[in-house]
Amino acid sequence: MTRATCPICRKAEVDPGYRPFCSKRCADIDLGRWFTGRYAVPGPPAGEMAKATARMGPDAGQADRPRL
Repeated sequence: MTRATCPICRKAEVDPGYRPFCSKRCADIDLGRWFTGRYAVPGPPAGEMAKATARMGPDAGQADRPRL
C-alpha cells in the first residue's frame, strides 16, 4: 500500500484532521483554487444549460418535487 501524500505540497505526512491535506494551509490553498475557478467540474457551458432550461419551460423539473 502506498502512503498518501498531500495533493498541494506533496508532503508525505497527511494530517487526519485535514485529510487529504497535510495542514490547514494546504486545505485553504485548495479551497482558494476552487473559488477562483482554477478547478472545474466538466459539464456543458453555462449558456447552453440556460438555453436548455428555457426551452423546457418554467415548470421543468417540478414533477419530481412533492407539492406542499
